Amino acid sequence: MKKKAKAARKGPAQYYHISSVAEMYDIHPQTLRLYEREGLLQPSRSEGNTRLYSDEDLRRLEVILNLIRDLGVNLAGVEVILNMRAKIERIESEVAEFLDYVCREFFQGKEEEFEARRKALVRARPGGVVKAEKRGA
Repeated sequence: MKKKAKAARKGPAQYYHISSVAEMYDIHPQTLRLYEREGLLQPSRSEGNTRLYSDEDLRRLEVILNLIRDLGVNLAGVEVILNMRAKIERIESEVAEFLDYVCREFFQGKEEEFEARRKALVRARPGGVVKAEKRGA
């Protein structure tokens, strides 16, 4: 389980030493070094070359540990999953950016027209509309 840890201050963000992180997550420091060698974690370094883990690094470590401990995923699988998550996040960002662009281009200069059309529509409840029967059939 996650415990309180001593944090090193480096600017406004909070950073944790490897021993604190290992204690917080009940893992050996060598395991954290292995995750770094495998490219799963990339902690910052101090001027003295000490590993410093940010809150973002800790969130990523929690995902890694969840995959390994709870789901039984091996390190290669963890790498694939993390890469896929990163790609999905990039794609979602690109789609959102594209949609913003389309909306800006489509609505630019037409705000009054769309507002007038919106106000001109007659509102009816779905249950209040009745289909007329054919006469004289």
